[in-house]
Amino acid sequence: MRDVVIAGIGQTPVGEHWDISLRSLAAKAMLAAIKDAGGVKPQALYIGNFLGPTLSHQENLGALLADNAGLTGIEAFTVEAAGASGGAALRVGFNAVASGFVDTALVVGVEKVTDMVGPEVEAAAALSTDYDYEAMTGLTAPAQAALLMQRYLHEFNPPREAFGEFALVAHANGANNPNAFFRKAIRKELYAGAEVISDPLNLFDMGPYADGAAAVLLTARDKAPSGLDHPLVRVSGSSVVIDTLALHDRPDPLAFDAARLSVERACRQAGILPADVDLFEVCDAFSIYALLSLEAAGFAKRGEGWKLAQSGDLTISGKLPVLTMGGCKARGNPIAAVGVYQAVEATLQLRGQAGANQVKDARRALIQCLGGPGSTAAAHVLERL
Repeated sequence: MRDVVIAGIGQTPVGEHWDISLRSLAAKAMLAAIKDAGGVKPQALYIGNFLGPTLSHQENLGALLADNAGLTGIEAFTVEAAGASGGAALRVGFNAVASGFVDTALVVGVEKVTDMVGPEVEAAAALSTDYDYEAMTGLTAPAQAALLMQRYLHEFNPPREAFGEFALVAHANGANNPNAFFRKAIRKELYAGAEVISDPLNLFDMGPYADGAAAVLLTARDKAPSGLDHPLVRVSGSSVVIDTLALHDRPDPLAFDAARLSVERACRQAGILPADVDLFEVCDAFSIYALLSLEAAGFAKRGEGWKLAQSGDLTISGKLPVLTMGGCKARGNPIAAVGVYQAVEATLQLRGQAGANQVKDARRALIQCLGGPGSTAAAHVLERL
């Protein structure tokens, strides 16, 4: 396989973009990535999107987005894996370039949640679950996370406030991210007094659904344009793994097996161990997911992920910085676009362009996004060249 590098990145601010369409939102990120890569025109476009057909009443996004960005005549289609759609699209783009089928591929993750409001949005998001046995009975994504959180509290008896450490880290980092939905740090007291959404899950245990688009331009290392004003970042490992969709079908719902295997396989391909990375953009759609993913990846023993959170090791200056630009909690959760936002944010870290959130001497990053309650996991290892 050929070496695959990220030559260009682009992103829009995450938030409520009432005045812009899905196609225009995507175009902003796509054209920014192309410009950042020196104007290279991609031969293929791979789109991570989940809710376009339901909320925006729009499918066939390959034709729509490519045409709208002036990229007619190229290969283009959508990749769907719920919240892991962006990571899955990145995987498709990586494989296309690594195999030699194309020299350049543009990957964009886009979600336009505000095309609908109210309970319709939560009902659409619940399509990532098993409809016959979960969504149809009224089990929403927050309720699923609450069940897992309650089970974790029952089995391992951590202090309830330990989950708040993820929100504190996310908001502290989001405060310095100009593209974040929420740019204000929070105190422990605010977390402790937050409204309960689905007991024991509170408002600060979940990332808010939001609009956003992020893009990366991938190319073969030997085809990368010369004269760029930033270092190239290599995608050295890539993996997508699935688990059973419904929680009740898993022997152990607290074992995020897909998250574990995706990290193992991506790191094996990169020739490293998880401990060799300088930062981890973990999925914090819900705080319990971040905790279980850290345990699954081997950064903490089973039942002890909360201790890692309380230790201070997850801060920008800690041993394993996470959510370095705010994660889903503070940056916002543009669902299908999360995996590509993670790639953009990790690339900024590896380029040394993360500003006040810069991780010192960052050379290698691990990113992982999840679809459903760890039902699909997409992991990638990025390295500065």
